[in-house]
Amino acid sequence: MRTAPATPHHIAIVMDGNGRWATRRFLPRVAGHKQGVEALRRCVRACIDRGVGVLTVFAFSSENWNRPVEEVSGLMELMVGALGREIPKLSADGVQLHFIGERGGLSERIIASLVRAEGLTAHNSKLVFNVCFNYGGRWDIARAAAQLAARGEAPTEANLDRAMALSHVPDPDLFIRTGAEQRLSNFLLWQSAYAELFFSDKLWPEFDEAALDAAIAAYGSRERRFGKTSAQLDGGSRDRQPA
Repeated sequence: MRTAPATPHHIAIVMDGNGRWATRRFLPRVAGHKQGVEALRRCVRACIDRGVGVLTVFAFSSENWNRPVEEVSGLMELMVGALGREIPKLSADGVQLHFIGERGGLSERIIASLVRAEGLTAHNSKLVFNVCFNYGGRWDIARAAAQLAARGEAPTEANLDRAMALSHVPDPDLFIRTGAEQRLSNFLLWQSAYAELFFSDKLWPEFDEAALDAAIAAYGSRERRFGKTSAQLDGGSRDRQPA
């Protein structure tokens, strides 16, 4: 039986469990998010080392505004601070940054930081790193449909696909969620139609290189049929997504 390639080209991750990690240690939830930044730094480096082409992470959902004010404020400050510290290293490592999500509700300071980070890393090509910030899968689909309507284009599958927020990269091959939860939580609903799903019991701050390798190994053991039978795939490529 043929299986998926050993390394997925595009990995998407719901980084869940920062708050629970902190609570279990009697720390404020923001401390968990700070530790989550360290886990993300490790993950980016590991993806580069393993030849992953695209990494997309769920950093802040459109529903996260409903969290306590102090936690949201702390997350915003963490984002600005992390960008200032990490951009030179990410750029030196060949990482191209994209921030995906609605920017209307963000402060001018944060928007300026996002735009600056994207501009400084635009020339890089070793790893495309999509950070979904103030993002929701339903928002993404509704936004794409509205763009097509404004242009007078028919809402076909191909047209919608080209209008989605991640149209600059192929769809995810592997979708990882940490924190022992098993749901998509409104993340990449359109793009994950054919993704292989992997749910980890580890909280995000605990997710290390070994945990990433376990997810990649699980992906590599699976047969990706895209609606076809195994017999059909024996005569052609198993890894080509439907047009």
